[in-house]
Amino acid sequence: MTAESLATGAYLVAALLFILSLRGLSTHESARAGVTYGIAGMAIALLATIALLFQNAWGAPQGMLGLSLLVAAVLIGGSIGLWRARVVEMTGMPELIALLHSFVGLAAVLVGWNGALYEPDLSGALKDIHHAEVFIGVFIGAVTFTGSIVAFLKLSGRMSSKPLMLPGKNVLNVGALVLFVVLTVWYVLTPDLWLLIVVTALALALGWHLVASIGGGDMPVVVSMLNSYSGWAAAAAGFLLNNDLLIVTGALVGSSGAYLSYIMCKAMNRSFLSVIAGGFGIEAPTSSDEDHGEHREIDAEGAAEMLSGASRVVITPGYGMAVAQAQYPVAELAARLRERGVEVVFGIHPVAGRLPGHMNVLLAEAKVPYDIVLELDEVNDDFAATSVALVIGANDTVNPAAAEDPGSPIAGMPVLKVWDAENVIVFKRSMASGYAGVQNPLFFRDNTQMLFGDAKDRVEDILKAL
Repeated sequence: MTAESLATGAYLVAALLFILSLRGLSTHESARAGVTYGIAGMAIALLATIALLFQNAWGAPQGMLGLSLLVAAVLIGGSIGLWRARVVEMTGMPELIALLHSFVGLAAVLVGWNGALYEPDLSGALKDIHHAEVFIGVFIGAVTFTGSIVAFLKLSGRMSSKPLMLPGKNVLNVGALVLFVVLTVWYVLTPDLWLLIVVTALALALGWHLVASIGGGDMPVVVSMLNSYSGWAAAAAGFLLNNDLLIVTGALVGSSGAYLSYIMCKAMNRSFLSVIAGGFGIEAPTSSDEDHGEHREIDAEGAAEMLSGASRVVITPGYGMAVAQAQYPVAELAARLRERGVEVVFGIHPVAGRLPGHMNVLLAEAKVPYDIVLELDEVNDDFAATSVALVIGANDTVNPAAAEDPGSPIAGMPVLKVWDAENVIVFKRSMASGYAGVQNPLFFRDNTQMLFGDAKDRVEDILKAL
């Protein structure tokens, strides 16, 4: 059996393992197995690629140089990846993932340029198809690269989360796409290098503008969409490299990322097309001068007393809980209250945090039982029968303006209706607005009290008082 046949078989096994990985990641109980399948599939794919290159390079000086470069790249890249995975905080995971997407995009651009500079010996329709693959692959990769960089800057706080509102921004986006189509046809007919330079610059600018035009409230969808773009970029690179595994894996990532983004848009009452088109038709948030009145404060002892007399408590975590690393004392608080006979559940918004499933991972890390972690639709109708709603580091996902103010930038977005509870305690560092830049009237409701300070410290104070 030839090395090519063995590599093809290994790639098929790896592709099946990737499909099993996606299936496993769909539930809490099978998530660990899903990760294991994914790791095994990637290991098989890497080993098969190295073995194939080794056989082809044996006895050829240039081939051995290529093999040495590949092994060096795997060792360097693997070391950096292992180091970053070990040191990154869970709060930094969204921006790390956005940064990793940028590498996939950049790789697709480099593969595309390589395909243009070192063309295979093709003729007729096959040559035209190759030119189209090069052009489209470079475009998708460049959009993914700069879009992911902007997402990284926004998520890490190095760039404002507010949407960039250039005059005629929608015309710019649509015009760039139309120009891309025209340039693609032109390049297929006359593959001049200057056209590839133009489309690379166009795609880099478009990727930057698309993500810069999207506000912070929609960033979880953006991360998911960039994941999808990186998949299509990998598939494009697979066509250029004639690598079946890259094509299959890229298609899996691209389609699953797009479907996840669609589900999230539905959950946020957002138009899927408007978000991926750079906030098409979405207006920038404006600061409201409305006087909401005075807020009321509560201390840890008062919160402990209120919780002691509660019959049902709903805890709604947000990104602030992740920042404060408060999931462990929050889990202990839930366990302590349940020991006292208090019904405790967690209400998770689909886009709590800045990454799909962010809060679920944090709570699982703190050993919170899966059966008391409920999604928005499962918990929203029960707030009226809730004694105390604890809002820990959440803001936009519990904002009543989404349901009551048609002029709000987050109008129509499904939110956790914590204000229907008998009492609401909001854990926050200050009265600042959330990531979407919108003021929250919840803080000034008659049944709401603010508990200021670091969420971890305040929860630990409540535990001591209990």
